[in-house]
Formats: sequence, structure tokens, C-alpha cells
Amino acid sequence: MRALALAALLLTGAAAPSAQTTDWAQAVAEWTKPMAPFHIAGNVYYVGTAGISAYLVTGPKGHILIDGALPQSADVIAAHITQLGFKLSDVKILLINHAHFDHAGGLAKLKALTGAQLLASASDTSDLEAGFTSGRPELLKFPPVKVDRVIGEGEHIRLGTTDLVTRLTPGHTRGCTSWTTRVTEGGRKLAVLFACSLTVAGEKLVGKQSYPGVDRDFPATFAKLRTLKADIFLNFHPAAFDMETKRAKLLAGDRFAFVDARELRRRVDEAEDNFKRELAAQMPKP
Repeated sequence: MRALALAALLLTGAAAPSAQTTDWAQAVAEWTKPMAPFHIAGNVYYVGTAGISAYLVTGPKGHILIDGALPQSADVIAAHITQLGFKLSDVKILLINHAHFDHAGGLAKLKALTGAQLLASASDTSDLEAGFTSGRPELLKFPPVKVDRVIGEGEHIRLGTTDLVTRLTPGHTRGCTSWTTRVTEGGRKLAVLFACSLTVAGEKLVGKQSYPGVDRDFPATFAKLRTLKADIFLNFHPAAFDMETKRAKLLAGDRFAFVDARELRRRVDEAEDNFKRELAAQMPKP
């Protein structure tokens, strides 16, 4: 959580590595801290670090990798894929939940390592190809990466029997994207949601916005997410879905440790409450 707090400062330009060298090094250390990859449920595997999530959705016709983490984590993610027994060359599609440096940083190298096509929302494409999130400090640049195909709301990302449904959930960025899919684990059919980040992360919600309409996009995203069903809620920061507690239960033998049909509603309620508090805090004082 300390790393997330520092990221919020950096995203607003309130701090910089030159002024916060120790804290910045600590944040990067937390985001890149190694951990073993593991099976979540069905054909979904965790291949990220202890601080940034990345997921591999596997299938006989090829695999889909979601998120690229930081640039220095690309080799770690690739190693995790092979450690699980899968070939990098079988990764055919790369997806990205949002175009911030801590999630898009490793995409360029992972694309080169796998030969996969990168799919992204229209609103995040220009930032990915520029290697910079518009409206954010220049110090948060990342290696630019070419988007091979733009995807939109409700679009199915199909690869053999794997089918991810695209859900545009703007707010955290203009093109913030989530996906839903269904898996089978232990004879149970389970709905899975890969949820894009729901935090304000330093965005200016009132006055002159670097992201016009962000104050309207967040409530619309909360409303959309409440229409979805998720037996398994996954996010791209482990702390945002209590991954370590669930993983401990999984390793102890509970194959359904990540199953909680009420979690999606709890997370959305929490995010909306935080959004409303931030909006109120940014309103001009009388």
C-alpha cells in the first residue's frame, strides 16, 4: 500500500524520484518483488510479481497474457510462464488493463519475446504508442509499444475455446478496460472478472481536468460493474483484492480460495465511496 501511495504522489507530480529517492526505490522494490506463479482456477494462472498482477489465460489454441507490469518485470513474467510449463511462443494475444507505466512498462519486451499481438482500447492506444500517459508527469514514461488491434465494449477476444468479453470501465484512465470470462474448476462453472483499477490515483476531478469527463466516467463505470456477475474478482494490484490471504488458503488446499460472489459488489462500493470523498475534497471551499 505504501507503493500505491507513492504512485499517487508521482501521478500528481507532487513528488519525484530525485526528491524521494529512498521511497521511490522502496516502491519499485515492492512492485517488482518476486513470487512464484500459481494456478487460480480453471485455465487462469497468476504470472505477475508480488506487487503488480499479470494473468495468463491458457488454451489448446494458444494463450492470452493480461498486463505487462514494469519494464524490469517483463523477464520475470516470461520466466513465470515457462516455469508453469507453457511456451512463450504460444502466447498469441497481449491485453492491457490501462496505460500507466506500472502496467504497460513491460509490454514492448513481452511482445518481442512472444510475438503476440497487442489489443487495447481506443482511448488508451495513443498513450501506449507514445509511451506516456497524457496529463501525467514526464518522469512516468515507459517503452512505447505498437497496438495491433483496437477493441471496444462487448467485443469478444476469442482464442480457441477461450472467450474474454471486453468491458470498457473508464475512470482510472480514459481507456481503462476490464474483461469477463467463465472457467470450470472442480466441476463448478465460475464467472471471472479481471477488473481494471478503480482508484482516482491523483486525477483532477473538478475544474480544469487533464482527463475531461473523468467525474462522469467513474460513476458510469461503478454502475456498469454492478450489472456484472463475478464469482472470482481479480485486480491488477494484489492489495486491491487481498490476494495474499487467498493465495495462502489456496496453498493450504482450498481450491476455491479465490471464489467470493459478493466481492465485486464490496469492491465497487468501496471504490465509489473513495471517489465521492475525493470529489468532495476537491470541490471549491466556500
